[in-house]
Amino acid sequence: MKILVTGAVGFIGSHTAERLQSLGHDVLALDNFNDHYSLELKNLNAKALKAKGITVLKKDLRDESFASDLPRDISYIFHFAAQPGISQTSTFEDYFTNNIIATKNLVDYALECKDLQLFVNIGTSSIYGLEATFPEEKAPKPASHYGVTKLAAEQLVLQKSREQLIKACSLRLYSVIGPRERPEKMYTKLIALGLEDKPFPLFEGSDKHLRSFTYVGDIVDGVVSVIGNEAKVNGEIINLGTEVEHTTKEGIEAVEKVLGKSIAIQVIPKRPGDQSRTKANIEKARKLLNYNPRTTLLEAVKKQVEWYKANF
Repeated sequence: MKILVTGAVGFIGSHTAERLQSLGHDVLALDNFNDHYSLELKNLNAKALKAKGITVLKKDLRDESFASDLPRDISYIFHFAAQPGISQTSTFEDYFTNNIIATKNLVDYALECKDLQLFVNIGTSSIYGLEATFPEEKAPKPASHYGVTKLAAEQLVLQKSREQLIKACSLRLYSVIGPRERPEKMYTKLIALGLEDKPFPLFEGSDKHLRSFTYVGDIVDGVVSVIGNEAKVNGEIINLGTEVEHTTKEGIEAVEKVLGKSIAIQVIPKRPGDQSRTKANIEKARKLLNYNPRTTLLEAVKKQVEWYKANF
């Protein structure tokens, strides 16, 4: 099939684009290459995609004319592009334009793709709120601009499914780790600072936070498994992640074990809107997609350390 992946030089988007291409699909990768985080990493990911024969285009979904020269014979859309995470440097406008306006423009393009089999929106557990341990039917209570705007984006996509204009689903991802993780995220930062013998800034109290740290390969398994299951997933919201919980402290200890050294900790003030607990409830994903993540935290950290050392 001809498949469009947005946010395709990002962390999970790039892995998904590669997986889809390895399955024999014709992948068109879109990204706006913004400077929210290191362009060095984005360019590194883009180079890897191009080396595998994937077409990479610089496009900004916030621009209504982004699709003027794109094909209309797309069979699948995987929408990863977003203003990510809880950032103290991102403005509400950043979240609003990148998550809501961009998604609205992409949906308008999707409606012109008459061969479209499924629009896959990539959501987040932040939609649930300060705790994310619930089944998909739980009323969302987002506690950050990120969560609020990702909920709105999700509903813009699912609205068109309810109107029976396109088939669509939304996959709510939990904490994802592994090679290509963004530089400001916990594990990449831990690895970098550990290797440089510099202290890791830890938000006050977050050492006790619980997370479903899920290896990126296990997440991609779930994402691509929607292919062929269009009737099952149409109109559905589906959690993807691991049911295994670890504290942030255990995550730090895993990196220390792989690096073979201790990492100094610098406690900094709490971050507003940060989740205290995430545990993926994946009963629905098991039922609909036979989803079963297996990679352990230590295995994931080892792969991420290998990637970091090889590239940086």
